[in-house]
Amino acid sequence: YILKTIILGQILSLFICGTAVTSQYLAEKYQVNTPMFQSFINYSLLLLVYTTMLAFRTGSDSLWQILKQRWWKYIFLGLADVEANYMIVKAYQYTTLTSVQLLDCFGIPVLMALSWFILRARYRLIHFLAVAVCLLGVGTMVGADILAGRQDSEGSDVVIGDVLVLLGASLYAISNVSEEYIVKNLSRVEFLGMVGLFGTIISGLQLAIVEHREIMRIQWNWKIALLFTVFALCMFGLYSFMPVVIKVTSATSVNLGILTADLYSLFFGLFLFFYKFSGLYILSFVIIMVGFILYCSTPTRTAEPTALPQPSSTGLDNAALKLEENDNETPTITVQFTRGETVVVSTD
Repeated sequence: YILKTIILGQILSLFICGTAVTSQYLAEKYQVNTPMFQSFINYSLLLLVYTTMLAFRTGSDSLWQILKQRWWKYIFLGLADVEANYMIVKAYQYTTLTSVQLLDCFGIPVLMALSWFILRARYRLIHFLAVAVCLLGVGTMVGADILAGRQDSEGSDVVIGDVLVLLGASLYAISNVSEEYIVKNLSRVEFLGMVGLFGTIISGLQLAIVEHREIMRIQWNWKIALLFTVFALCMFGLYSFMPVVIKVTSATSVNLGILTADLYSLFFGLFLFFYKFSGLYILSFVIIMVGFILYCSTPTRTAEPTALPQPSSTGLDNAALKLEENDNETPTITVQFTRGETVVVSTD
């Protein structure tokens, strides 16, 4: 189980690495900074595939019935998901890579708190120790960045950037907890179809407001189109595969597993962007994986809902109703009268 969890988590990390590398290549090589447009492409693919699947369903889990019962909940979920993606990418314009990597981990304790109250997850001491070990690994990775001279210059307004990262991490936590609840209690297709529908609408509106000028300035060629295509496929793969992993594990476990995504991005950056290598990167990878294995080694438990207290005695009417409900479990009683007023009672 632990090996399966590790492999699934690292597949997600590779998808995230693909989105990060293509975005950075677009920004550094072609000066293309269009995070909302890139998200819009992903949500449109989800709409095309999964919302269409819902549209062909009939019965209680059809698109119309889902919209009729839960449309307002999915509006909030779509808004949280879209803005989380946008805020994290936007933060890079204001603060440093180091700050983003450190503060992005704020989403993990928020996620654990939401899981405690909403999903009724109950953690043991080893889970908190495992999270601490993973965060230590992130700190080691940031230290390696600083020693390798990869920490970027100060942004235009560090406070704004840091606040954006904290808000984005919190919104990611809300989205992930909602995803775990929907995937485990409803269906994966419903989650992806609804996020695709409302994510396309929200990101499309925001795109028209904040990024239309950047899109007009793109000098399109086959390389830029290829980078956009690879980004879209990696993001679509991430969104499609993550519910599968969350159903097997949990949202918290997934978020710990994908902490290695930055390290994979670094390894690609050694060849594409000529980053300097440090042995601390390998150490940070090992520390994160140790923490991840510790977390997965002991399953969390789910708190049972508190049972309503039963009355000590019931009235005659309630007792009669109870007898009717348990009629199948009650033995049949046969009463026979014989001469001499003897009563014989037998049960079948």
